[in-house]
Amino acid sequence: MEYLRIDLLAKTSNIMFCILLSFILGFAIGLEREYSNKWAGLRTHILVCVGSCVFTILSIYAFPVLMADNATSTRDSARIAAQVLTGIGFIGGGTVLRHGSSIYGLTTASTLWTAAAIGMACGSGLYWLGVVTTILSVAVLILVRIFEKNFIGKHTSKAIKRLKVSITCPVSLSDEVFNKIMQNFSTIVEINRKRYDKDTYQSKIVFVFESRERHPIQFINDVVSEIKEINNVSIVELDE
Repeated sequence: MEYLRIDLLAKTSNIMFCILLSFILGFAIGLEREYSNKWAGLRTHILVCVGSCVFTILSIYAFPVLMADNATSTRDSARIAAQVLTGIGFIGGGTVLRHGSSIYGLTTASTLWTAAAIGMACGSGLYWLGVVTTILSVAVLILVRIFEKNFIGKHTSKAIKRLKVSITCPVSLSDEVFNKIMQNFSTIVEINRKRYDKDTYQSKIVFVFESRERHPIQFINDVVSEIKEINNVSIVELDE
């Protein structure tokens, strides 16, 4: 009886360590996505990683081997793991967006898929595999992105940068500002205008703009600064 209690305590502490490690590793990947201002950030990656870890632990401990007569029926612990991989595809698919010929969210979908794999590694006790995978994943997200922008992006279609610009101006001048924007930016792919805000008496114009400029934010700021009717400008670069 004492042996069973010690064994149960050992399993419990091991399970708690698996879950805690998956939380930390999921946090590491989610932090980069959160810092990059992606929809699937800290909470999503942590929950995917921890959830995958728990499912893996369940597949190992929750379904005991059944004894039938003198024969022992086998248990396939990989069945739940296989379903985790299938299920994570639905979550990843929800992060992929398409606008015209451009596709966004593939990198985030890949990080969710990787977070699930890391959680499964933690749940199965392969801690070193989960840690190494997390380190390599974060390195890919940060270092490879820098390499792409500085070396590869200059010579491919990725040199085209897409930016989201939000502009506020007085309601009475919104038509004039709208026309000036259309005249100064020839590669606008999407534009929306909210004509009236009863609280601020401001009109808001939001447009997505494609540029091959090396410093597109500075370029847009220079153009927009010449439109004196504008009160506020927000510029965000859209990327993976």
